[in-house]
Amino acid sequence: MSNDLPEFYFRVRENGAMVFRIAAENRHRRLEMDQIAVCNVKNGEIRPHGDRPLSDEERQTIVDWIEDRRAVLAERDVDDILRTVDHLNLTAQWAQSRATDGQLEEITDALLLAMHDLRGVLVRKKADRLIKASKP
Repeated sequence: MSNDLPEFYFRVRENGAMVFRIAAENRHRRLEMDQIAVCNVKNGEIRPHGDRPLSDEERQTIVDWIEDRRAVLAERDVDDILRTVDHLNLTAQWAQSRATDGQLEEITDALLLAMHDLRGVLVRKKADRLIKASKP
């Protein structure tokens, strides 16, 4: 293991992370991870673990991690949508060139409904942006 271990470790979970302080300097030379908090990325809540309060440094480290994590998740959202655009293009090519009548029958209604719903949302959001941009 590297000697350049971070001071904190964040075990990611669905809505945030469990926060651990890493202690590598002990008499047994074992790596110890002491849980110090749980944080929620969505609402920014930070709950200390146990009876020990968080220091200002620990709290700031967690706040910084939450901000960084939100940025990573936002980037992933956009990447997922761009992958969806690729999948839609691949689906169109598949439907045109390789799909059997049975396969098309199986997916057509579900895909058309999803695309209709998406189109409606996108058109409304685009109209809202245009209206907002045209107001002085």
